[in-house]
Amino acid sequence: MTEKRRVIDRVPIRSFVCTLLLCCASTFASATEIRFEIAEFGSSGRSDLRAASVLLETARNEDTTPQDLMAAARAEYARQVGALYQRGFYSSVVNVLVDGREAADISPLATPQRIDEIIVRIEPGPPFVFGTARVAPIARKTTLPEGFTTGARAHSSLVGEAATAGIDRWRNLGYAKAAVADQNIVADHRNATLSADIRLRTGPKLSFGELNVSGVQRVRPDRVRAIAGLPTGETFSPEDLERATSRLRRTGAFRSVAMEEAEEIGPDDTLDINAMLVEERPRRAGVGAEIASREGITLSTFWMHRNLFGGAERLRFDLEASGIGGESSGVDYSAAARFDRPATFNADTGLFLATSFEQRDRRNVKERSYRLGGGFTHVFSNRLTGELGLAYQYSDLDDAFGKRTLKHLLMPGRLTFDDRDDPLDAKEGIYLDFSAMPFHELKNDATGARLFLDARAYHGFGGQDRFVVAGRAQVGSIIGVDAREVSSDMLFFSGGAGTVRGQPFESLGVKRPNGDLAGGRSFLGLSAELRANVTGPWSVVAFADTGFVSGSSWGTSKGEQHSGGGFGVRYDTGIGPVRVDVATPIGSDAGDKFELYIGIGQAF
Repeated sequence: MTEKRRVIDRVPIRSFVCTLLLCCASTFASATEIRFEIAEFGSSGRSDLRAASVLLETARNEDTTPQDLMAAARAEYARQVGALYQRGFYSSVVNVLVDGREAADISPLATPQRIDEIIVRIEPGPPFVFGTARVAPIARKTTLPEGFTTGARAHSSLVGEAATAGIDRWRNLGYAKAAVADQNIVADHRNATLSADIRLRTGPKLSFGELNVSGVQRVRPDRVRAIAGLPTGETFSPEDLERATSRLRRTGAFRSVAMEEAEEIGPDDTLDINAMLVEERPRRAGVGAEIASREGITLSTFWMHRNLFGGAERLRFDLEASGIGGESSGVDYSAAARFDRPATFNADTGLFLATSFEQRDRRNVKERSYRLGGGFTHVFSNRLTGELGLAYQYSDLDDAFGKRTLKHLLMPGRLTFDDRDDPLDAKEGIYLDFSAMPFHELKNDATGARLFLDARAYHGFGGQDRFVVAGRAQVGSIIGVDAREVSSDMLFFSGGAGTVRGQPFESLGVKRPNGDLAGGRSFLGLSAELRANVTGPWSVVAFADTGFVSGSSWGTSKGEQHSGGGFGVRYDTGIGPVRVDVATPIGSDAGDKFELYIGIGQAF
């Protein structure tokens, strides 16, 4: 038995009749014709009604049976009436005819074995306007939705939005039990008006009560309360409740966090909050890999414990080997460990302790360094975070300045603002990361600072943000000291996946009199990408990068510049895109040399 589907276009006899035909397979291999006839309705309105159709949604399924179509036909009335109400039409007539019979009149026990045609016939009737549009009582500075006013088109959604706006404003002022007390909504079909009169009940002004914790086995309840930071005794606020929820989620110790307001008001007009938690598995591990044609392979792995001492403390170990098989250097190794304790002094401030070891084997640099330190993190908002620490670093170097050892006392500080819609594949928003690290070199008694800014912006356009323009600027400077008084990893090079694609890794720096390449004291990098979705998970990217390195702190002395550009392909895995980029230098050698980069996530 062969199934078939056909799509039939029919020119309407009258200009105000919209006809849409779709077909689906029946059990007898016959095609069911589904036709919409909508009288005197604009094209956008017809599109809305078709989009609301449960019949069309069901017909798209290849396995649809006559029983499925009959169930959808019976549900079609409510779907279409709701869509018409949404646009302000309350005198509509909807017929769903199954082979000429009204679907509502066909008994569920008498479903036909074969359906040849279903017609959805809609007469919208006149559009309604608001006769009365009132929500009371409302608090000062309540903003009701635009259009909820006498004489405006009476979209049904505006009624709900107006009630929600009134309730939300009262809740923001501490009236947590504000709700609709009564509503009088009347459609006057003679005058085509809708009267909406909504009465609110505010209840008493409440304060936060206790935080009742459930669902935890390994994380101690007292630490849950400390991390949440619910302001017990202060006036109820939905924003404070959401912040408490975010703090618990931010720890990573919980798979699910739900904060529910108690149904009953407690003594002295207090409102308890019930925290219902599901813990994550305490341990997690992961691996990563990137490939670049000249830089070689980078392999990384980590192991993490999310709840080391029962207070959502995090311990993480990271290992990385880079430059494996690379042309421009030997293999670099790094190892790091970090301990984080949330809610140390207050709910938004955490303590961290960190140590790291790094060995770099580059063409112009051989360096071995150790760092030990700690500090505090602070969350200013969901978008702005900061970090301030104190560390000691020992470096053993052999570079363009010769063999030497350095001992630095560091005070690293950092501010990060991130409002991207998706950190792994952003289409809108900006990202700003600024770090300032004052330091004192103990051996040479030299004091300076390293400054660095990484700024990114994203803008999507086209249907469903099919196209995305992304830009990045990196600016760095070493001030107060000579280049020989800082370690090579603090100086600036350009070239490679993180700066200028198409140029060899760290190929641009400052030439010393002996011809060796050293890092610069200032850096400027600019990158631009145009990303375009081709189909499904596949996207293509065109990009161009440029980098400038100078031996002076602010780029005032003569420096060197290089550029690169190319094309790439992205495949969206659902958790982040797989990236493949091919780049070439921009300049006299364009097209002669190519670099290949493969990784996970966008380049920036």
